[in-house]
Amino acid sequence: MISSYVGENKLFEKLYLDGKLALELSPQGTLAERIRAGGAGIPAFYTRTGVGTVVAEGKPVEIFDGEEYVRETWLKADLAIVKAWKADTAGNLMFRKTARNFNPVMATAGRVTIAEVEQLVEVGELDADCIHTPGIYVDRVIHSTINQKLIEKRTVRPRPARELA
Repeated sequence: MISSYVGENKLFEKLYLDGKLALELSPQGTLAERIRAGGAGIPAFYTRTGVGTVVAEGKPVEIFDGEEYVRETWLKADLAIVKAWKADTAGNLMFRKTARNFNPVMATAGRVTIAEVEQLVEVGELDADCIHTPGIYVDRVIHSTINQKLIEKRTVRPRPARELA
């Protein structure tokens, strides 16, 4: 598993601690760039992020302008499954909020990309300026009928009163 955060998933924890799952930690920005590079056909790039840490272990390090940089490699997938807010029947995708973080680049990095969408419309109904991923990257579109986001919890706390000077 290549991840920037593994959370509190008990199954993941057990598999990792039992030696049944390999883990490579990657800083979130580096992970996003590795995926973007995979979709763009860029096999490697250099970054300062992770220099001198466990992230750089076993990776080539080079010096540019007197600074050390770690070489990172692209990430591509045989299958990319993305979740989009809206799509047309040609596979053009629109994402909302945090779904815009990784879904658009992951769609480009998959040899086969399947998009699960909350709303499916006909070609021409999406504003072309609002499309985040062109349909050329999407192989299949599935119209989702269950869109509850049970894992998301809204927490609200009162803000302390501010004193005006």
